[in-house]
Amino acid sequence: MRIFVTGGAGFIGSALVRYLIEYTKYEVLTFDKLTYAGTLTSLSPVSASPRYSFKQGDICDERAVVAAIEDFQPDIITHLAAESHVDRSIDGPGAFIQTNVVGTYTMLAAALDYWRKLNDERRSRFRFHHISTDEVFGSLGDTGYFTETTPYDPRSPYSASKASSDHLVSAWGHTFGLPVLITNCSNNYGPYHFPEKLIPLMIVKALVGEPLPVYGSGTNVRDWLYVEDHVRALQCVFEKGTPGQTYNVGGNSERRNIDVVKTVCEILDRLQPRADGKSYSDQITYVADRPGHDQRYAIDATKIADEIGWKPVESFESGIEKTVTWYLKNQSWWSEILDRSHAAGRRGLGA
Repeated sequence: MRIFVTGGAGFIGSALVRYLIEYTKYEVLTFDKLTYAGTLTSLSPVSASPRYSFKQGDICDERAVVAAIEDFQPDIITHLAAESHVDRSIDGPGAFIQTNVVGTYTMLAAALDYWRKLNDERRSRFRFHHISTDEVFGSLGDTGYFTETTPYDPRSPYSASKASSDHLVSAWGHTFGLPVLITNCSNNYGPYHFPEKLIPLMIVKALVGEPLPVYGSGTNVRDWLYVEDHVRALQCVFEKGTPGQTYNVGGNSERRNIDVVKTVCEILDRLQPRADGKSYSDQITYVADRPGHDQRYAIDATKIADEIGWKPVESFESGIEKTVTWYLKNQSWWSEILDRSHAAGRRGLGA
């Protein structure tokens, strides 16, 4: 079986590729443009495997996409390539529309043409799996959860572009019969997370002695999902999911942003204390909130548990401990990113 992974040099994509190479027998092609957030160093642990290959390309480039698919002959396409940062979508929404909407259309068109040419046996097992976000559902109040039937209500250019891509995927399934799957996940965290997002940003800034900026009062709530739990869920869905269905993937770990930051500080205080003996929490600062900051996201993952049998293994406490420890042991990975003058650490103040 062969899997074509778009965005495979990004955070979740590289975690999926590493997992598939280490724990399965799939042959994997990583297709990635290598924008600022994509780095091949995230794939170094598996780059020597004969079942791993990499192709640099843009999902908006029809010729490149078609050529890569025809050459690799995948049984499954997992589509993770996307612009994914809310702050950046506010500053420059055009790139999000181009990559997340036009790019998804390009992938669907190429996948449909490819699927139609397969023999009956291969057609029956082919899947197009689109990986999306819980942000398409908007914002929750103090209670309630997002389910697969929650109406879409995107609030940012990023979430609007992802909602658009979800609708395109669903339409290609309904209209053309393409065997599609959609998963909407909560906030991921873990090793190899690009240091513009909340958790790695706080770790890196704490270690270099900079202020730890938190949006507003820090009371915005997110459901946190350890990335290795997420990629196990993705495998479960593309192997066992019913074509045409959507599955929510959550970590059952709701936390306020300020509590996440304080937890990171507490772990760093224990594992690598500041030279002056003070707590890293002294570096916390509160900054003006970002526009349209959703108050709360929370996933009801009952469907994927009941129908497919997936549940998260990591609690937030175990996952965040592993994450902070990984960043302490892999400073060379994130230092190289910062040294390349990527816009790390200047955004990502709230998840």
